[in-house]
Amino acid sequence: MVLSISLAVLLVIIVVMMIRKSGLKAGHAIVCALAGFFLASSSIAPTISSLTSSVAGMIGDIKF
Repeated sequence: MVLSISLAVLLVIIVVMMIRKSGLKAGHAIVCALAGFFLASSSIAPTISSLTSSVAGMIGDIKF
């Protein structure tokens, strides 16, 4: 599990650096997909899911 989380964090850092440096290219998209798969299988996945649901709920509650 520790390896999975470390690899997920490393891939996320790589993705952020790639986007900032030169935009998103085909190779970068592959790294992004790998980061998503590793994040989905890590222990942080439920936290990301609940955060996403909370943000979506807050946006849905905004009255225009």
